[in-house]
Amino acid sequence: MRIFPGNALTCSIASFAAVTLFLGSTVLPLPASAFSQLNPPAPQAKDTVQSAQQKNEKPIEQALEAPANNALPAPDPLINKQAAQSSGGASSTGKSVEFLYDIDKAPEPVKKLRTAIVEAAASGDLERLRPLMNIGAGLKQTQVTADDPGEDPIKTLHDLSGDPDGIEILSILLDIMSTGFAHVGQGTPDEVYVWPYFAEKDIKTLSTPEKVDLMRIVTAGDYADMLEFGGYNFYRVGITPDGRWKFFTSGE
Repeated sequence: MRIFPGNALTCSIASFAAVTLFLGSTVLPLPASAFSQLNPPAPQAKDTVQSAQQKNEKPIEQALEAPANNALPAPDPLINKQAAQSSGGASSTGKSVEFLYDIDKAPEPVKKLRTAIVEAAASGDLERLRPLMNIGAGLKQTQVTADDPGEDPIKTLHDLSGDPDGIEILSILLDIMSTGFAHVGQGTPDEVYVWPYFAEKDIKTLSTPEKVDLMRIVTAGDYADMLEFGGYNFYRVGITPDGRWKFFTSGE
C-alpha cells in the first residue's frame, strides 16, 4: 500500500472541494420566468383561437345572406308585361284597336268577369263556367263554337275538349285570359274587349315577345298555318264593357 505524504493529501482534498464547488454553481435551477417565456399560458392561446373564430364568423354570415337587390321578382302570370307596350293601332281587319297589357285599364265589370273566368278555369270544373254565361238569353247568349247555336254551351265546350273532363278546353281558356287584350270598337254598339290581343293584330307583324305569347297557346306548326291563313284562327274571348261574356269561339 502506497502512502501519500501529508502535503500531497492536503492538496488533493483542496482540489476535490474546488471541483465540487464549481459543479454546484453550474447546475443551479433556471429562473421561473424562463419557462413561462418558452410556453405561453393557456388563456393566451385560447384568446388567440377565439379571435380567429371571430374574424371568420362575419364573412360566413354574409355568404349565407341573400343580397336584397338580387331577389327574384314576383311572378305575374295573369298580366303579361313582357310584350310590346302598345297603346293603340289597327287590327288586321282595319278596325280601330287599342292594345292593353294592364287589366286595371279595363272597366270594373270587365275586370270582375275576367277574374271569375280565370278562377273557374283554374278549378278544373267546366260547370263553374255556366253561371258566367248568358245561357238562354237569346241573341245575348254567350256564343261558343258549335254547329247548333241553340245547344248548351257547356256541353259544346265539353265535346270540343280533347279529354273526357273538359280539362283541355279550360287550360286553353286560362292561357288565353293570361295574355294582354285588345279594346275593339270603342264608342260603338260592337265595343268589346278581346283576349288574346294578337287576335286583333296582323299575324305577320308580331314582334318576338308577341310570338312568345302566341306560342304559349299554339304550336309553331299552328303559327305557320296562321301565317298561311292570314290571321289568328284559334280560340278567343270577348267581354262587353258592361261585363257580359259575349263569345268564346275559335276561327277568324
